[in-house]
This record gives sequence, C-alpha cells and structure tokens, in this order.
Amino acid sequence: MRHRAIAWAAPLAVLVTGCASVDPPASRFPTADAALDRMKASYACVNGVQGTAKVDHFSRQGRLRGDMYILAVNPDRVRFDVVSPFGATLFTLTSNGTQFQMLDVGEKQLLHGPASACNLARLTQVPIPGHALVSLLRGEAPVLAHEPHGASITWDGDGFYRVLIQGSRDAVEEIHLEPHPRDFLAPWSQQRMRVREVRVAQRGTDLYHVELSHHEAIRTAPPRVDPEGIDDPIPPSGGACLAEIPRSIRMRVPNTADDVIFQYKEAKWNPPLISGAFTQPVPGGVVRRHVDCQD
Repeated sequence: MRHRAIAWAAPLAVLVTGCASVDPPASRFPTADAALDRMKASYACVNGVQGTAKVDHFSRQGRLRGDMYILAVNPDRVRFDVVSPFGATLFTLTSNGTQFQMLDVGEKQLLHGPASACNLARLTQVPIPGHALVSLLRGEAPVLAHEPHGASITWDGDGFYRVLIQGSRDAVEEIHLEPHPRDFLAPWSQQRMRVREVRVAQRGTDLYHVELSHHEAIRTAPPRVDPEGIDDPIPPSGGACLAEIPRSIRMRVPNTADDVIFQYKEAKWNPPLISGAFTQPVPGGVVRRHVDCQD
C-alpha cells in the first residue's frame, strides 16, 4: 500500500498544482537561427496554399462571419473571397504584391491602392504586411531581419521553444516553436517545427499577435483540368508536399477589438494558378475609390 501511495503522489501533485512541465527534446537547438532554419525547412516544399475556411472577425464596426476562399502564394500574393451563409459574395480582396483591390458588394464600391499592411487590414482587421500574411496563412512565422547575435532561444516548460528576435527600427518579435511530437527523440537537425504563436511589437507597441493550432498534414493540389477539354491542364504551382497546416489561425491586435479567426475546412498546397487570380475587373454599377494609408 505504501508503494501505491508513492506511485500516485506525482500524478496527484500535477492535478493539484496544474499541468506538468514538459522536458525539452533530447537534442536541443544550439542557436535561435538553427531553430528558425528548421522551421523554414519544414515548409521548404510550400509555394502557396488554397482552401476554404470559416472566418469570424471582430472590429469596432461589429462582427462578420461567413465562409472564405483563400489563395495565398509566395511571396506576397493573396486573394480572399468572403461568402455569406446564404452563398452570396460579400467581399473579394486581391493583392498581387503591389496593387490592392477590395470589392465591397454591399456598398457597391471597389477600393484600390497600394498593397500596404493597413490596406490589407480593411478585410483581415489586422495590419500584417503581405509577405508576412502569406507566411502565416500557411503556418510559418515571418522572421524580422536581425543581426547574427540578435536572436535568443530558450525552452519553455509548456512544451515549446521561445525565440526572441531584436530587429531593426526598434522592432521585437517572439516566436513559439513546437517540435513535432514524433521528433522529440530525433537530432535537432531533423526536427520538424510547428509555429504556435507569433508576436511583433515596435517601439513598445504591439502590432499583432497570431495563435496557430490544430496542425495537420495536407497534400499538394491536383492539376486544374478544363472540364470541356479545350485548354491544357494547369499543373500545381509547386512540387509534392506533405507539410502541416494549422487548421486554426487567430490574428489580433492586442488591446483593441481587432480580431479575426480562420478555421480551415479544407486546404491544399501549391495550387494551380490561373492568370489574373490576384487582380479583379471592375463590375458594372460599382464605384472605384482610391485608398491609401500609412503603415
């Protein structure tokens, strides 16, 4: 009976005090940049992602929910089509990395201007530059440019590496990297990385905070085939890929009401790309309005 009491003591302590601390992998990263390199290697096969997601976003103007068709391709090209629960298109946002366009069906207007973070935030609610937005939508953290010794790494008992980066222009980034559960016993040079959180601040002000979860491996999209057999099939925009995607992505601006949650219902890597996917024509009866802002 005494041995049984001892055996139960540790689990009971965990229940009383909270979750147990998670030990680090047997082989740990020697530097922060080594961990960041492994994160990039985990997504080296990814050129872009296409999928459908439930979107729920909050702002000072209120709440909007619906389905969203997402197309995000390196380095900074995006297309979002937001559809109401009844199947009607509400918004279409396109950016080819230079030109931003957003069709607001309800207001019958097409906004256009530079592809700046604050223009993209007219739909996402969170001001994230295009290249960073594309990275996050596929599950990879954008990394601030930094000096060789400008990044540090520590192991957190909650089961992830905490990477801190001192960037230029008084910018600071914090990235939480979680080793794939099957890689805890692998050498650090072979560990696959999952991104759990990304925080970016500048001059003491938080710019955005992103939480990523429910990672799952997905496959490369098949070729796009013309149903009438007239045009040649369009191949995928990249090779075979089995990287993981976070099924849930929450982007928000701390201390504000700006908050958006993407929940992928289905997604494929490296989709075939159709000419003109990242621009849109001006529909009849719609007013064009140039918009600009300062990031």
